Amino acid sequence: MKEVTATAATVEEAVQLALQQLGVSRDRAEIIVVEKGKKGLFGIFGSKPAVVKAKLIADPVEEAELFLKNVVKQMGATAVNIEKQQNGNHVTFMITGEQVGLLIGKHGQTLNSLQLLTQLVANRYAKEYVSIIVDAENYRERREKTLIQLAQKLAEKAAQTGKEIRLEPLPAHERKIIHATLANHEQVTTYSVGEEPRRYVVISPIK
Repeated sequence: MKEVTATAATVEEAVQLALQQLGVSRDRAEIIVVEKGKKGLFGIFGSKPAVVKAKLIADPVEEAELFLKNVVKQMGATAVNIEKQQNGNHVTFMITGEQVGLLIGKHGQTLNSLQLLTQLVANRYAKEYVSIIVDAENYRERREKTLIQLAQKLAEKAAQTGKEIRLEPLPAHERKIIHATLANHEQVTTYSVGEEPRRYVVISPIK
């Protein structure tokens, strides 16, 4: 984290000088007054300058974006573009390009891992919770449609056979899609079983 020390006649002047060196506004820096300063006799004799330290306060979204770009690059996906869409504390990073398949992985497992890690980085620096979504070529929307269709199909099967159906382990946000899709179903109910990351949904017929 960048830190500078500034010296001036007064604390306020030292603060302004430090902010100029950091190139940020007051709200982006943590100010520590090391020495308040002293005017001295006639403003000359025995005078001491004011000394302050200013630390740059990391922006959680900027840190998350930097992290994501670095990881994507290390994975060898150089022919991609990452765009940020922010609405308050809700941030979506949309990845586009020829190599997005590398970043999605089987059933979105790689993309989910990228999202989880980016989420952790953002909230390491955030004072308030920041919601992070990492998407690639609108994969999240396509995946949601697939899960809705799967839930409806398996619910019909469970109702017809009278037997419970266990889905493969899914991340929390995908389990929510299954539960929400079948929440008002008249013939089946759903619940989750197991511990992360092997937690899965069970579709159970109502008897």
